[in-house]
Amino acid sequence: MKKDIEIPIIKEVYIAVVEEWNDEFLSKDWNAYLLNNREDAIEMVLIVSKGYDGDKKTSTMRHAIGTIAAKSFEKIELLQEDVLSLNNEFFVTFFAENKLFEKRFVIEQNSVNKNNLVPIPLIDKNGVFAK
Repeated sequence: MKKDIEIPIIKEVYIAVVEEWNDEFLSKDWNAYLLNNREDAIEMVLIVSKGYDGDKKTSTMRHAIGTIAAKSFEKIELLQEDVLSLNNEFFVTFFAENKLFEKRFVIEQNSVNKNNLVPIPLIDKNGVFAK
């Protein structure tokens, strides 16, 4: 029955966008990261990302990250400046505690800017968290 289905809630897993220096292009770029602040590793991590705003849409990107150790992070992708003017969605799926977890994170359009920067744990840089 429906009442018997347990839907686990993701806690201590976050998406953050961080501004970093790119030595190759000699510029500051915005990069999306998945942070695992849990006490255990998360496995078989899959992320589907896309940008959208009405009729404007980006391609859908799929990332298979594998395992992310406890209290660590992995870079997902570079976000170009023009993509930041769109809503950016990250649909994260992973296994932990012998259960399948999934959550939709959204970085709202134009929210990634220097005025909204906050300290990002684990990475020790400033950035913006997805909701």
